[in-house]
Amino acid sequence: MGECAIDPVHTDQDLQCYGEKTQACLDALARMLSAGCFSAGPQQMGLEVELNLIDENIDPAMANQTVLEHIDDSAFQAELGQHMIELNVAPRPLAGDEALELERELRGALKTADDAARAAGVGLIMIGMLPTLRPDHFDQRWISPVLRYTILNRQILAARSENIELDIKGVPLAGGKAERLQCAADSILPASGCTSVQPHLQVAPDDFAAHWNAAQALAGVQVAVAANSAFLLGRALWHETRIPLFEQTIDTRSPELRHQGMRPRVWFGQRWITSILDLFEENVRYFSPLLPQTQHEDPLAVLDAGSTPSLSELRLHNSTIWRWNRPVYDVADGVPHLRIENRVLPAGPTVIDVLANTAFFFGAMRGLAEEERPVWSQMPFHAAQHNLYAGARLGMDAHLYWPTIGWTRPDELVLRTLLPLAHEGLRNCGMSDAARERYLAVIEQRCITRRTGASWQRTTVQTLTDQGADRPGALAAMLRGYLEHMHSNQPVHTWPSAGARQPSKSTSLPSLDVTGHYA
Repeated sequence: MGECAIDPVHTDQDLQCYGEKTQACLDALARMLSAGCFSAGPQQMGLEVELNLIDENIDPAMANQTVLEHIDDSAFQAELGQHMIELNVAPRPLAGDEALELERELRGALKTADDAARAAGVGLIMIGMLPTLRPDHFDQRWISPVLRYTILNRQILAARSENIELDIKGVPLAGGKAERLQCAADSILPASGCTSVQPHLQVAPDDFAAHWNAAQALAGVQVAVAANSAFLLGRALWHETRIPLFEQTIDTRSPELRHQGMRPRVWFGQRWITSILDLFEENVRYFSPLLPQTQHEDPLAVLDAGSTPSLSELRLHNSTIWRWNRPVYDVADGVPHLRIENRVLPAGPTVIDVLANTAFFFGAMRGLAEEERPVWSQMPFHAAQHNLYAGARLGMDAHLYWPTIGWTRPDELVLRTLLPLAHEGLRNCGMSDAARERYLAVIEQRCITRRTGASWQRTTVQTLTDQGADRPGALAAMLRGYLEHMHSNQPVHTWPSAGARQPSKSTSLPSLDVTGHYA
C-alpha cells in the first residue's frame, strides 16, 4: 500500500516529477527482468485477512483504534472503516506442512484479537459483507484516522466531481422478487462493506505471465465457489456483492468518462499477458496518479551501483489500481521478488474455509500454468471476465464458459476438471499430502453439497422470514448463527440447514474456541 510518508498537498511540479520517477522505475524493472535479478525461491505464500468488529447487537462497532491498542501487534492494522481491522500473516514457504501451521497460527492470532476485542467491549466476525451495515455507517466521520484513507477519499471524489452512486440489482430469494440497491454516498466508505482475504504467492519472473493468466481464468470459479457476501443495507443482492460494490465505490470516472470507455481503477484487465511488465506499463499508461509522492532514490543509479532499488513510486502507484489479480514487486532482505495478490476472495466463513479457498487457488493456478496447451490460448479474455461477474452474481447457479467443455456450472467444473488440476499443482508445489487432502476435501464437499457462505446466509434469512421475522430481525438472527458456526471452525458445507438448529438468543458474543477442528 506504499511505505513512504504521504503528503496531502500536490502541485503540478509534484505530478511531473512523479511521472518521471515512475518511468525511471519502469526502466529499472525492465533491466532487472532482463538481468535475472530476482529471488529464485523457495516459493513463498502470504495472506491478508480483513475482519469486522461488531457490538452485542451484531451491529458494526466503530472501535478499531481501541481494539488495535488492546491487540498491540503490528501484524494487525486499521482498514478503511472504523469497524474493520486487517491481519497480515507473515510469509512462509508453500511446501511441506506450512499450510497446516498457517491454519494453527491464524486461529491463534484470531483468538488473540478476539480476546482484545472483548476487552474493548466488542467482537470479531469474518464475513465477506456485514449484513447489519446501515447507510449511516458510510458517513465520512467513520473513515479510519489514517492519512492514506483520508487522501484517497478526497482524491477519488475530486476526480469524480460528484458523489458515489451505487446501483446493484440482486438475485431473488426463493419465491421472491429481485431486490435493488440504489443510493448515493459522499465518501468512499461503502468500500468498507467489502471484507476480503487476499492470498499472495511469490512467482519467478519467467513463470509470472502463465500464473497471472491462470489466475484470471480462475477468478469466476473462485468467487462462485467461495461466495460469502449476500446482503448489503438490508437487500439480498449478489452472492458475492463485494465485486460490484467495490467497483462502483472506487471509481474515479464521471458518467461521461465511463460512457467513453475510460478504464476503471478496480479492473479485471483487458488481455492475456506475456510479462509482468505488461501490467505495470498499463498501470502507468492508463491511470493518473492519486498519491504522487516521490522519494530521493534514483532507481537506475541504484542498479548501476549493484544494489536493489525500492521502485517506491511504481509500487505506490500500483497500490492505487485495484486489479482483481494485482502484480506486486517487493524487496525482502535486499532481494527483489514478484508476487500475485489475488483479490477476489471474501473473508470467511471459517479459518479452514479460508485455507481451503487459498489452497485451491494456489493449486489450480499452478496446474493451469503448467498445462501443455494453456487454457488462455483457447479462451477469449472477455469470457474470463464474463465468468467473474456471472460467478459473483449467481454463485453455484452461474453458468461459466470453459474451453473444451463449453457452458457449465461451477461445481461441475471444479469436480470434473479443476480439482484434479489443483491436486497436481499442490503436489508440484511440494505441499504435504496431509495439507493438500485436508483443504481440497473441503472444496470437494462444498461443491458436492453446493453450499457456500452466501447460499447458507440466503437460505437462513429466507427460512426466518417464512417463520415471520422481518428483514432486520432475520439478518440479525442469521448473523448470530453464523458467528457461532464461524467460531467452531467447521467448514460451511457442514453447517446445519436453516431451522435445523436455532441460534442462541443471548446478547453476548460467543468466544473463539481455538480447539475447533475439521477432521
